[in-house]
Amino acid sequence: MKIAGFDIGGANTDLAVIDFENSEIKNIEVDFAYLPMWSNNDDLSRVLIELIEKICPVTEIDAVGISMTAELVDAYDAKKDGVLDVVKKCEDTFDCPIAYVGVDGMLSKDEIEKTPLKAAAANWIATAQIATLISDNCIFIDTGSTTTDIIPIKDGKECAIGKSDFERSATGELVYTGTLRTNLTSFLDKVELKGNQYRVASELFAQTADVYMVLDYITERDYICDTLDGDSKSKIDCAKRIARVVCADLEMLSMDDIVELSKFIHQKQVEQIADGLKQVVETQNIDLIVTTGLGKDILDKPAAESLGLNVKSMGDILTDDECTVAPAIGTAVMMNKYLD
Repeated sequence: MKIAGFDIGGANTDLAVIDFENSEIKNIEVDFAYLPMWSNNDDLSRVLIELIEKICPVTEIDAVGISMTAELVDAYDAKKDGVLDVVKKCEDTFDCPIAYVGVDGMLSKDEIEKTPLKAAAANWIATAQIATLISDNCIFIDTGSTTTDIIPIKDGKECAIGKSDFERSATGELVYTGTLRTNLTSFLDKVELKGNQYRVASELFAQTADVYMVLDYITERDYICDTLDGDSKSKIDCAKRIARVVCADLEMLSMDDIVELSKFIHQKQVEQIADGLKQVVETQNIDLIVTTGLGKDILDKPAAESLGLNVKSMGDILTDDECTVAPAIGTAVMMNKYLD
């Protein structure tokens, strides 16, 4: 049985193709594509097929599972409209069995049409499937390009207090900050450089991907989103964008200055995630943290360690590439169970 699991985000669409034999995973292949759903959602069907075809002929796929967070993009007036649009596009794309990750498990097209919001931003339900392979009692943190999920698991089952993004933003279980696409001024009001504090310019000058390119925490291959000024993703252009955040340029600041600023900014984002994690830890009384996603080592591990918590990585059972698309893997696993 070959199952494709997709995680359709607002900016990125991730794929895992898993070969199952008697419900046992025999092989996993993954890929992803940058697809800004706020402007290019009509390309979704094409991108889904192209992603599969990079791995195998689409005719070899026996079933497709879908999780999504794309419904929040401003192309849709309401989240239910986004869910139903994604469902329609997926149903029009595939002829094989297809189902969708919801807060109560896998849902059919008919079930989604009755209660569309159950599938809105439910990809963390899929990631929980993987985290339980490491521990039945833990809190997993998944920081992707845009957001951070902080989900408690007890006795092998997720036990998040919030079920929607709106609810989870109050419980600490969702911190809207990520490794690539986060505007730096969303979590900064001042930065420090050589003992001085500088107030930041509240503009769309630089994002977190620029910081982590300068610090060599990611590569240009990881920098899959658009730059904010349309220039390249080179380290020097990333530095230019960071300089603008303090109303400066590279004639006023050296690369050493930009690195110092980047280290300060990194620490502030770690603290932002640690704040959400602390709230969940205190609510659930769990001290084992399982990290995954592109930011697992960049942001999540230092956030957990700053709180004195025990940390394990999903990288103990998955490759780094697989960790980056963990919700897609979990979606395929859930789809396999759904078919059984």
